[in-house]
Amino acid sequence: MSIEVFVADEQADRPVDTVRWMQLAEAVLRSEGVKGDAELSVLFVGEEAISDLNKRFLGKDGPTDVLAFPMDEEPAEGGRSPDSGGTGPGWVPAEPDDMPTLIGDIVICPEVAHRNAPDHAGTYEDELALLVVHGILHLVGMDHTEDDEAEAMEKREQELLDAHWRRAGPPPP
Repeated sequence: MSIEVFVADEQADRPVDTVRWMQLAEAVLRSEGVKGDAELSVLFVGEEAISDLNKRFLGKDGPTDVLAFPMDEEPAEGGRSPDSGGTGPGWVPAEPDDMPTLIGDIVICPEVAHRNAPDHAGTYEDELALLVVHGILHLVGMDHTEDDEAEAMEKREQELLDAHWRRAGPPPP
């Protein structure tokens, strides 16, 4: 049983250390009590891609720094390959305990993070760390629509950054 974090860098605007963000995400998920087989995806994209997602899913124009897409709580039933048209002969459903928990997807725009960093988290790397943590907290159920929720979420972000980012020191050159 393990936590699997898949990280992909699909932009060329800013450098992204995918291994570092995978390790941070795994540590944060463990701190948030995620156990057993679980999967999370983190995708770094350019401004055009995140603008499209922002418009499509939130109805907002322009790029944003991070979006979080939680998975449904119930696992989707798979069909027969290749046409997914049914279960087919000999099909045996997976036991619910055998299926990984699909936590969700986090999409981050490094270019927006770079612009926001000086007035927000400080450095570009610190901003990316904050966005990874922020996205994960959304996926595990936290939000910031109300003042008390925002305060609790910001407090937890700082606790997790202190434990798993700041303690780890600066990224290697």
